[in-house]
Amino acid sequence: MTTLLALDTATEACSAALLHEGQVIHRFEVIPRLHAVRLLPMLEELLTEADLRLKQVDALVFGRGPGAFTGVRIATGMVQGLAFATGKPVIPVSNLAALAQRAWREHQAKTVCAAIDARMDEVYWGCYRLEQGVMQLHGEECVCAPEAVMTPAGFGSAQGAGTGWQYADRLAVKVDAAWTEMLPDARDLLSLALPRWLAGEVLDAADAQPVYLRDKVATPKQQA
Repeated sequence: MTTLLALDTATEACSAALLHEGQVIHRFEVIPRLHAVRLLPMLEELLTEADLRLKQVDALVFGRGPGAFTGVRIATGMVQGLAFATGKPVIPVSNLAALAQRAWREHQAKTVCAAIDARMDEVYWGCYRLEQGVMQLHGEECVCAPEAVMTPAGFGSAQGAGTGWQYADRLAVKVDAAWTEMLPDARDLLSLALPRWLAGEVLDAADAQPVYLRDKVATPKQQA
């Protein structure tokens, strides 16, 4: 049976999950600025609990962003290092898609507008619909001001997931309900990655790249 190891550090949450023999074990902690300290121990705990070695994992899954720049880099760097060391393929998964998948897992939401607070008065945004148990992107992911978000034509009513929904009074899209404190979880990365693994949609370690959606990482200093 398929064995996948997933990790995510793109937001305040640090999480890891292992799919093995049809069962999922996981760790999830909200620990801002401590991801680099806690992530590797999390992975080791999962492998020990499952009585596995890293070389027995079929593929490595990671949250490729969007999210906090440092966090996205930590996950990307970690999975690249592990993949180079073991020769295993990697599967990058959108953190916005992971939010939508979590909304389905926890609340049975079938159409979701995922939004992550991008700071600098912007949100990361993506619209998803459940198809055969997996959230699929409709339209494109983007980063923009809350007032500029939109849904694809014909998307219909939806629910909201993610910290970007703390700007609900400013978001141009209205939803039936929103879970404003929801963060991506590595368990949902597994759900999204498994069909890709079965379809052979994997990458080499060198091709595991983050997706920021935004090029600039800080507000330029004001000139005197």
